[in-house]
Amino acid sequence: MKAKPSSRKRSTAKRHHAAPKLSRTSKPSDLSLEDWQRGLRRQFGREQKFLLKNLGREEIFSDFQITNPDSRGIYRVSIRGNRDGENHCSCPDFATNTLGTCKHVEFALARLERKPGARKALEAGYRPPHSEIRLQYGASREVRFFPGSSASAEVFQLASRFFDKAGVLKDGAFSRFNEFLTKAAGFDHELRCFDDALAFIAELRDRENRRGVLAKAFPEKDKSPALDKLVTVQLYDYQKQGALFAATAGRCLIGDEMGLGKTVQAIAAAEIMARHLGVERVLIVCPTSLKHQWEREITRFAGRSATVISGMRPSREKLFKEPGFFKITNYDTVHTDLDLISGWSPDLVILDEAQRIKNWKTRTAQSVKRINSPHAIVLTGTPLENRLEELASIIQFVDRHRLGPTFRFLADHQLLDEHGKVIGYRNLDRIGKTLEPILIRRRKAEVLKQLPGRMDKNFFVPMTDEQMLHHEENREIVALIVAKWRRMRFLSEADQRRLMIALQNMRMSCDSTYLLDQETDHGAKSDELATLLEEMFEREGSKVVIFSQWVRMHQMIQRRFAKRKWDHVLFHGGVPGPQRKHLVDRFKDQPECRAFLSTDAGGVGLNLQHASTVINMDLPWNPAVLEQRIGRVHRLGQTQPVQVVNFIAQGTIEEGMLGILKFKKSLFAGVLDGGENEVFLGGSRLNKFMQSVEKATDAIPQASIEDAAAARAGAADAASQGRGAATNGDEAPTLPAPASAPHDSAGSTGTTDSGPGTTALATDPSNPWNSLLAGGLAILEQLAAATRAPSHGQPISPQAPTSGGLSIVRRDEQSGENYLRFPMPSAEMVDRILGTVGTLLERFRR
Repeated sequence: MKAKPSSRKRSTAKRHHAAPKLSRTSKPSDLSLEDWQRGLRRQFGREQKFLLKNLGREEIFSDFQITNPDSRGIYRVSIRGNRDGENHCSCPDFATNTLGTCKHVEFALARLERKPGARKALEAGYRPPHSEIRLQYGASREVRFFPGSSASAEVFQLASRFFDKAGVLKDGAFSRFNEFLTKAAGFDHELRCFDDALAFIAELRDRENRRGVLAKAFPEKDKSPALDKLVTVQLYDYQKQGALFAATAGRCLIGDEMGLGKTVQAIAAAEIMARHLGVERVLIVCPTSLKHQWEREITRFAGRSATVISGMRPSREKLFKEPGFFKITNYDTVHTDLDLISGWSPDLVILDEAQRIKNWKTRTAQSVKRINSPHAIVLTGTPLENRLEELASIIQFVDRHRLGPTFRFLADHQLLDEHGKVIGYRNLDRIGKTLEPILIRRRKAEVLKQLPGRMDKNFFVPMTDEQMLHHEENREIVALIVAKWRRMRFLSEADQRRLMIALQNMRMSCDSTYLLDQETDHGAKSDELATLLEEMFEREGSKVVIFSQWVRMHQMIQRRFAKRKWDHVLFHGGVPGPQRKHLVDRFKDQPECRAFLSTDAGGVGLNLQHASTVINMDLPWNPAVLEQRIGRVHRLGQTQPVQVVNFIAQGTIEEGMLGILKFKKSLFAGVLDGGENEVFLGGSRLNKFMQSVEKATDAIPQASIEDAAAARAGAADAASQGRGAATNGDEAPTLPAPASAPHDSAGSTGTTDSGPGTTALATDPSNPWNSLLAGGLAILEQLAAATRAPSHGQPISPQAPTSGGLSIVRRDEQSGENYLRFPMPSAEMVDRILGTVGTLLERFRR
C-alpha cells in the first residue's frame, strides 16, 4: 500500500531562492488563497528565533521540540519531507488551517536545510522502517495508515481490512479500531499511532455511543416524559428541546435570544449528562457578576450544591480540590487557574455570556480555549454581534474544525471594498447549515406562545474598595442604631433620621461613589450596563427602560451613552409637566431613541409597552415601588415577553434586601422612597420596620478573611498614594490587589461583623494588639457617630439634638456644670479589651 501526499509538491526553486516579501493583509493576484497563507507561514517561520531540540536519533527525519521563548509555547514537530501534508505539528494552527504546514514546521525545515545533503533528502522524502497512523488535517480530518519500509505482507493484509487503498480509515472501522491495534501488536513490526489520531477516533466513538444511549433514554425525543423530571421547574417545550440537543451534541452552542432561559436549559442538559453519560464535574465560566446568580439557579433548579471559586490563589486552589459537581469561576481568573482547572479535569464546561471570548486575540479567549473537556455548552444570545471573526472565535471553543480555517471562512463570506474594508456579508445561509449540528437558536417570536409573560434575572456586580469603605462606615452606624433599638425598643426622631441617612448612603454607595461626593466615580454598575446594552442594541428595534432612584446615577449612565452616541431620554421629577409627554412620545416614536432613563417619577402613570426590557440599577426598599416600575412595561397592550434585569451590588445591603424584602407585601410603604414620616409614629409599624432593617443588614454576605484583608490593604495603599480622582470615560476602576497573587474581581470586600457597634478587623487573631486596636477603633467609631458639636451661640441642654445626631455635651441640672456623655462598647468588647491588656502586661513582665 503506497501513501500519497495530501498536497501537491512545493517547487524546489521557491524554497531555495528568496521570494518577494508577502503582505499579511493583501493577497497577491498570482497566488491562490491557500498558497498565500502557506507563503505567509513559511516567511514568518523562517524569521523566528525559536529553540529546536531533536527528540529522536535521526538527524533530519525525526521528531523535534520547538520552543517559543516569547510565549513559552512548546510544540512537537515530526519531519518526514518537504511536501505539504507530510509533516506534523501539535500546534492549534496546524490542526485547523488545512494547509499541511505551520510556522513551526517551516522553522524546522529552514534549520534542517542548512545541513549537508538535507535538501536532497527532504525532496526525496522519508519512509521509516516503522508504520505510522496519523490524523491527516484537510478539508475533513482523516485517519491514515502510513506503512513502514519493513512492513510485512501480513501487516498490509491486516491494514486492508480497516483502511482503503489510499490509506484512509474506513467509515465502519472506527468502532473496531481497537481490534486492529490488538492484532497489529502480535506482529514483529513496530506500529506508532499519534495521540491526535487516537483522540479523534475516541471522539467519533463517544459521539455514536452518546446518541445511542440518549435515544434509548428519551425515545420520544423532546416529548419524552423523562424530561419533566430533570429539574424542579416545568420546562417549556423549546427548553426541553434545547437541553436534549445540548446533551446529544456533546459540544454545542445555545444561541437563544436573551430572556428565553438559556441557564435552565444548560442545567437540565448537565442533569441529562450526569444521569446517562457519566458526567461528574461541571465547570461554569461566566462574568464575575453572574457567579452567585448561577449558584442560586443551580440550587433552585437542580437541588445541587455549587462551589463559587473566589478569593486569592490559595483560596481558589483549595476550592478546586474540594469535592463537588458544579464549580463556578469567572473569565478573569481562567488564565492564572488553568493548571487548577486541568487538575480538576471537568467533564463538562459551560460558558455563559460567551461573547466574552469573541475576540480571539485577547488573553481571556486564548486561555478559555485551552480548557480541555469532552463536553461543552456555550451560552450567548448574541453569537454574532459585529464581525464574522467574533462568531468564528466562539465556535472555535465548541468545535475548532467546524468552520474550517478562519482565512477561508472570511474569504467566503465577507464583502470588501477596494480598500479591504468589510462592507457586507454573503452566503450566510451556508454558515447556518454548517452550524446546524452544534447550534440551536430560537427567537422570541418563534416560541412566544410557550413563554411566560415576564422573566426576571439578577446580575451580581462586585463592589470596589472605595465603595465598600463608604458602605461599611454607614453599616456600622446602622448597627449601632439597631443595637439601641434592641435594648430600648424605642428610637428618637434624631436616631430615626440618622438611620434613614445611613441606610440611604449604603444604598447609594452600591451604585457609585459619585452619588455621595459628586467627584469620584468608583463603581462597576454603569460599565456593566453599557456592556449589556451593547448586546441588546444589536437587535433592531429593541428598547429598554432603565430605572434608578437617583438622578446622579443617571448622570453616570449618560456619560457612557455619550461616548457611544446612544440616543435616549431622561425622565425625572424635575422635568416640567408639559415636557413629560414629549419625552415619552420621543422614546416611543423615534427608532433611534433606544433608552428611557427614569427615576421613580416614571414608575407611576406612564405606558411604556413599546419597550420589552426593564433594568433596575438599584432596588427600591419598597417592593411595591419595584412592581410599579415593571408595570410601566409589563401591562395590557404588551405584545412581547418582558425581561426584567436587576443589578445587585454583591455583598451589600442590596443583596440583603433581595433575600428578605423582594416581592413581599410592603410593611413600611415608601419609608425610604419618599414616603411620609408617620411610619415612625406607630410603635408596631416601627417594630416591623426595624425588624426588616435588622434582617436585611444581617443577610449581607460576609467577606472571607483574606478578601477583607486584601480590600483594606488595597484601600490603605490607595489612600497613601492619594488616589481618589474620578475614573475617566468607561474605564472600570482598578481594584488594588496584593502583588503576591492575582486579583479576583469577584472577591467580596468588607468587614466581618462582630456584633453591633464593633468593627471587625480581618487580621491575625493570634496577635493581641489586633484585638486591642479593634476595641479602640470601636470606641472611637461609636464616639464619632454620637458626637455632634452644638451650633455656636446656642444653649446646651441635656436633650438638645443637632443636625447630625445627639450632642455628647450635657449639663448637670443641679450644679449647672457641663460634662461629656458617650456610649460605651458592649460588655463583651470591654471584657475582650481587658483580657488583651492583661495578656500584653503578662508579656511585658516576661
